[in-house]
Amino acid sequence: MDSVASPILYISLLLVLLSSITFFVARQVLKTRRIESALSRLQGKLNKEKGTAEEYYELGSILLDKRLFTQAIAQFQKAIKLETLEGQDLAAVYNALGFAYFAQEQYDLAIKQYKESLKLLPEYVTALNNLGHSYERKQLAAQALECYAQALAIEPANQTAKRRADSLRKRLVTSI
Repeated sequence: MDSVASPILYISLLLVLLSSITFFVARQVLKTRRIESALSRLQGKLNKEKGTAEEYYELGSILLDKRLFTQAIAQFQKAIKLETLEGQDLAAVYNALGFAYFAQEQYDLAIKQYKESLKLLPEYVTALNNLGHSYERKQLAAQALECYAQALAIEPANQTAKRRADSLRKRLVTSI
């Protein structure tokens, strides 16, 4: 009985493992196809005609995910120039633009964009975290801590702000 059970158990485990791998690969392929389809559709449309701010933002976001930062920046700037977005939507565009500059290590430009985002939506926690991180990269610990403190005042459970603020405090204590 034991000699029959072992091969069946191994084959069952192998089948479960292969099924799991197949599921995750298929899911990733579908996700990639959906993104590439949206990219192709948006690029085709926006090359032929003027689009909406939302379309430029969507295209910029896809390009940002693909790490095509210069192209993403151009799309975000087009979305802003249309002047049809306001409030939270415009703040999201400025935040994404700041992220694209940050990824290119253009921290001053990133800080400027994050500040624009926060002018529109002062309680935008993601922009506060991003601004704090930019200040950290510029070695401006006091400003970074202030941003993280503001983020924590708005959202006390914010793990990113907690972790970054704790890390900064430890570095400041050890350097004194």
